[in-house]
Amino acid sequence: MSHTTVDSPVGQLTLVAHDGVLSGLYMTGQRYRPADDAFGPEDPSFFGDVITQVAEYFDGTRTSFDLPLDLIGTPFQRTVWEALLEIPYGETVSYGELAQRLGRPSAARAVGLANGRNPIGIIVPCHRVVGSSGDLTGYGGGLERKRHLLDFEQGSHADRLPLG
Repeated sequence: MSHTTVDSPVGQLTLVAHDGVLSGLYMTGQRYRPADDAFGPEDPSFFGDVITQVAEYFDGTRTSFDLPLDLIGTPFQRTVWEALLEIPYGETVSYGELAQRLGRPSAARAVGLANGRNPIGIIVPCHRVVGSSGDLTGYGGGLERKRHLLDFEQGSHADRLPLG
């Protein structure tokens, strides 16, 4: 394990690699964020492509990521996180709709719990999942950051100030 930190419009991000592959992208104060000592030593050498692609995302020139990911979790969590990768940039789905897509229509709550444990925020876009009425519900990085990311992706970011 190794890590580095980068600044972003939603605050400082901690990038974590396991065997040289991205396994974490955590925001400051994020719910379920591991303790800093679990991230290993600081070593930015593994993160060049990640840093570049995250910067391009926030510059508005990248709408999808092309990075190897090490999604560490239960089989169900990994299934949910893989499904998150299929949600297009600028779009949202409900927890119930995501559960339906997974063939588990009664598992909206379990999908929500797995979504909340997503270890690679922004890149694995858990912020694109909303309540059944379209309302913002739960986000490990905080609802203000979720709103910021959704507004940014939906093109209404011109008047938004960085949260960092």
